[in-house]
Amino acid sequence: MPGPPVPYQPSRHDTYLTDTPTDPLPVKTVRSLSANRPSATIRQAFTGNSPSVERYEKLNRVGEGTYGIVYRARDKASGTIVALKRIRMEQEQEGLPLSSLREISLLKSLRHENVVSVLDVVVGNGLDNIFMVMEYCEQDMGNLMDNVINKGPHPGYREAEVKCLMSQLLTGLAYLHDNYIIHRDLKLSNLLLTSSGILKIADFGLARKFGTPVRPMTPKVVTLWYRAPELLFGEKSYTTAIDMWAVGCIFGELIRAKPLLPGKVEQQQLDLICRLLGTPNARIWPGFDKLPYAKSVKLPSIPYDDIAGQFSEQKESVRKLLKSLLTYYPSSRLTVHEALRHDYFRESPPACAPVLLPTYPELRTEEYARNPRNNDRKRPRVEDRDVSRVRRSRGQLDPSILTRAREEEEELELGVPAYQQFRFS
Repeated sequence: MPGPPVPYQPSRHDTYLTDTPTDPLPVKTVRSLSANRPSATIRQAFTGNSPSVERYEKLNRVGEGTYGIVYRARDKASGTIVALKRIRMEQEQEGLPLSSLREISLLKSLRHENVVSVLDVVVGNGLDNIFMVMEYCEQDMGNLMDNVINKGPHPGYREAEVKCLMSQLLTGLAYLHDNYIIHRDLKLSNLLLTSSGILKIADFGLARKFGTPVRPMTPKVVTLWYRAPELLFGEKSYTTAIDMWAVGCIFGELIRAKPLLPGKVEQQQLDLICRLLGTPNARIWPGFDKLPYAKSVKLPSIPYDDIAGQFSEQKESVRKLLKSLLTYYPSSRLTVHEALRHDYFRESPPACAPVLLPTYPELRTEEYARNPRNNDRKRPRVEDRDVSRVRRSRGQLDPSILTRAREEEEELELGVPAYQQFRFS
C-alpha cells in the first residue's frame, strides 16, 4: 500500500495525481456480497443501520450527472429541502461503483462554504437504490446562464458580480487543492448557487487525491469545452493546472456571456484554442514535442495569441488574468493562490457581496416549469439550444468522453492502484 502523499506546495503545479488509500472501510466489504444471497440478507449486510430514503419526500428531478440522477426532496421530519443524488448501478456486478465511493469519501471529509456538502447516505429497498443526501442549492450556473442571465437586454453579469463569483470559485478550489484534491470536471454546470449567492463546487465523480510520486492517469477527463491542452495532447501525468485551465474557461464565459471554447470534437477544440492563443510549440511550451499526440495532430498555423483582440473591450487586468490562466505550459499557469492574489481582484469595482448577486426564480422546480407565464423565459433562443443541450448532457454528446467503467479500466491499466479504503464517518 502506498504511503501518504508528500505535503503539497501550493505555489507551483509540482505535485501529481495518486490514488493513495487514506480511509478505513475496505472496498472488499462491498464487493464480497454474493448475488445469490437473499435480498434481505444482502441489504442488511450492506447497509447495516443506514437510514432509509423513505424519510425523504421526492419533489422533482433537478438534474443528471455523469454518475447519478439528482432529485429535490424534503425531509419529512424537519421539512428541510435537500438534494438526493441517486447512484447509478445499472452495470455494476460487484457492488457500489468505485467512482461513487470516491465521491462520497471525498465529500464526507470536506467542509467548506464553497464546496457542496454531503449530509448522509441513505438506501432504498435494494442495492440499486442508494442515495447521497446533499445540501440543496437553488440554481446551477450553467442552467442559469443559458436560460436567464443571457436573456435580458444586457446579457451577462456585471464586473463586480463576476469578481464575486470568481473569488468564491477560487476560494473553494484553493481549499480542494490544499487538501490534495483535484476536481477534474470544473465547468459552469458543476457550480451551484444558493438563494443567498453562495457558490458551491459540486459533482466530484471524477475527483482524485493527488501527491507524489508521479502517477499516470487517464487524460479523458473534463468536459471538452473546459479541457486543458495537455489533456487533449494525451498527457497522463498532469497536475492541478488542469483545474486552473477550466477556471480560465469559466472566467471567459462569465465575461462574454457565452462559452469561450465550444468545440464539438477534440480537433475542433484544439483549433479554437489555437485561434485564441496561437499555435503551441516547444519554445513556449517546453516538452510539447514529447507529448503523445503532438506529432499526429494537425494544427492551424497561427503565430500569435488573440486574447487582446477578442477581449479588446475588457480592462488590461482582465486580459492579463485570462492569459495567465489560459497558458499552454502547465507549469507557467497560475496556481489557485496566485490567481486569488491577482491585481484584477484589487482593482475597482470591488467584488460585490454574495447576497447582492441577482436572484431569479428557481428554474428546476416543477411549480416554475408548470407556470405558463414563465414559458417564454425558459425557452432558449434557437442559437442557444445546442449550447443548452450540450451543457445539460455534461459532455455526453462528445464521443471522446469515456464511460465510467472504461475510465476506471484505463487507469488500472496505467498502473494506478484503486482505492482500497474509504471513510464514511
